[in-house]
Amino acid sequence: MRSPSTRLSALALAAIVAPVTIVAILGYVSLRQWQASAELLFREQARDVAAMAAEKVEMMLRVAEDALLDRLQAQLATGDVSEPALDRIVADSRLVRRLYVFERDGSLLSPRAWRDPADAALFGEALRGRTPSALERGGKRQVVAGGQVCLAVLLRARRDPVLVAYSRDPEALRRDILATSLAALESPTIMAVLDQDGRAVYARTPLERAEPVLAVPLREGLPNWRVAVYAPPGASPRDVVRRQVMLFTSAFGVLVAVIVAGVVLTWRLTRRETEMAQLKADFVANVSHDLKTPLSVIRMFGETLEMGRVPDEARRQEYYRIITHESERLSHLIDNVLDFSRIEGGRRRYDLAPTAVEPLIRETLDAFAYPLEQGGFKVEVTVAADLPEVAMDADAIGQALGNLIDNAIKYSDTDRVIAVDARREGEGIALSVTDRGVGIAAAEHARIFEKFYRVGRSETQGRRGSGVGLALVRHVAEAHHGRVSVQSAPGQGSRFTLWLPRAPGGGAWPAS
Repeated sequence: MRSPSTRLSALALAAIVAPVTIVAILGYVSLRQWQASAELLFREQARDVAAMAAEKVEMMLRVAEDALLDRLQAQLATGDVSEPALDRIVADSRLVRRLYVFERDGSLLSPRAWRDPADAALFGEALRGRTPSALERGGKRQVVAGGQVCLAVLLRARRDPVLVAYSRDPEALRRDILATSLAALESPTIMAVLDQDGRAVYARTPLERAEPVLAVPLREGLPNWRVAVYAPPGASPRDVVRRQVMLFTSAFGVLVAVIVAGVVLTWRLTRRETEMAQLKADFVANVSHDLKTPLSVIRMFGETLEMGRVPDEARRQEYYRIITHESERLSHLIDNVLDFSRIEGGRRRYDLAPTAVEPLIRETLDAFAYPLEQGGFKVEVTVAADLPEVAMDADAIGQALGNLIDNAIKYSDTDRVIAVDARREGEGIALSVTDRGVGIAAAEHARIFEKFYRVGRSETQGRRGSGVGLALVRHVAEAHHGRVSVQSAPGQGSRFTLWLPRAPGGGAWPAS
């Protein structure tokens, strides 16, 4: 059957997983919808920008060519179609690379010969199919010669139609038309112009790693050419959404981690508080039992003496001695509880004074003379001869040493030998209490000094004890800038060592 804590943990886990899953799904769906909307909006904006760019390119090209044709018309009106006159017009326009004037029958009027053999093929293709009736329409121009950038323009000179054909200078077209038209456009995208073969004739910035978005065709001025829009590296809606997904995932992961950490911490605190409440309840029960036992003994022997049922003087003295020792034992227990209360409240004070170690050990053992005698214990005391006085609170150290001796009495087994020794160790002295009792597992060595904690084994739980004795020993040791340690194993007894520095602040031994 599952415990309440297990059910609570499963419920807490479900309370985390369910909303986290819902939020993750909603976040993913929202991001996908946002990506679709962002891509659609991005393409619409890119199409508007590309159409605007195409119109601007065509307008600037038309203005430049209109200016060229107006000047050429004026020159033809004078009747001067000589080669130098045409060269001056070409030089001033800079957009024109080659310019030829043809008669109605297609023969060259000016210049009289082809400037480049390649021009014969280029302009011959432009003139092919141009009938005299086509010349009658006049004032028309269009791009001809297939994919070649070549214009044929019909004008009139002295009422006789002539055919003017010219080709553009690619560098001038790129510099004066495309760059001027597109460089001033403010857009986060990259604008480029592609020729009929898909090659980039002009691009505002390099196209490496740029992602193509769409292209808008140029119409009359540059047929088969296109104004293309590219997204800079990492600027496409897909890349933006990917970064948002990563950011959302990271933030979501941190949020989940914080929630899980909070739940775990709350669970641990709750579990700790539950354990502490149980330990406090056990503490009250143990203290009540420990108080009741000596009080019952004192009451029993006191009533016996009061009723005069002990005529033998030796027996009466023994009863008096039992009442005295039980009273001392009761006082020791009450002192432990009161000192622990002062420690918890931060009110415990220690008066340090130079104190001889050996008399303190003897006085502490004398206080336990009766229980040691009644339990059949053999006590071995070893005190080094060269021990100096140590700065300590004699009552507190005596109480801590008494707690160690009391534990040795309670947890001894059939081999009832207790050894107490004092020796120099480093810059201080070490007081050790050793028994041959039930011992303590290594895993519990650190916890036995916690308040209210008692070793959870059947051979120890039946023995009396409040669970604050070793906690008080550790506090006393640390208050003296010392420490307490334990060496123990199940079935091999225990050795508790209380180390105290000689100097009050834990300093070195003074020079002799």
